[in-house]
Amino acid sequence: MQVRHRAADKGRKLPTDKRPLRHLARFILIGLYTGTRTAAIASASPIAQQGRSFVDLDRGIFYRLAQGMLATSKRQPPVPLPPRLLAHLRRWRDKGIAKQHFVEFNGQPVKSVKTAFKRAVSLSKLEGKVSPHTLRHTAATWLMQIGVSTWEAAGFLGMSEKTLREVYGHHHPDYLQGAAKAIGTKKPVSLVIPLVKHHQRRALSSQHTDIVGGPGRTRTSNQTVMSGRL
Repeated sequence: MQVRHRAADKGRKLPTDKRPLRHLARFILIGLYTGTRTAAIASASPIAQQGRSFVDLDRGIFYRLAQGMLATSKRQPPVPLPPRLLAHLRRWRDKGIAKQHFVEFNGQPVKSVKTAFKRAVSLSKLEGKVSPHTLRHTAATWLMQIGVSTWEAAGFLGMSEKTLREVYGHHHPDYLQGAAKAIGTKKPVSLVIPLVKHHQRRALSSQHTDIVGGPGRTRTSNQTVMSGRL
């Protein structure tokens, strides 16, 4: 359905074959399956060319860093494509849906999907702050929930393992499980004896020691006073 804004049908919702958000659906699939940043998704192409992120559909590899671009701190390493996404990408190419880029609107590549994304969020009645970057957060969360190692997930997403652990690590099924199980099953160690010994060591170390009676014989200052030597 689409609201008409002109002519006699102005303001009415009428059936239409237009799909103004179809390009966004492709963008969302690539974002969720790879956790790739927005710019690399927008430039993703089945054709290897300067300024494009190349998707090798034969080998199933997504070269996220656009050709001719220098690597930055925002890592964009090549990543193997998940089988389901690869099937979609090949179908879009074979059907002529994606000619030059995988995300096209009216046959032209898009530089941004902010407007379309905002519209989709409104139609979906999603609450909170939801943006294209949310797809990357979602991919990272899913990888942790599934139980993928932090090292492998960080490499797949193109982020440091430190960042992944600090931001998404609590979603991992193994998160602090070793500590939780250990403290629940190990016999608690009594604190009474260690504390007593600790205080005894402190009391002995605070006493002054004099050498009395030659080598190998020592007395504390208290013992010397009691013996009448002071």
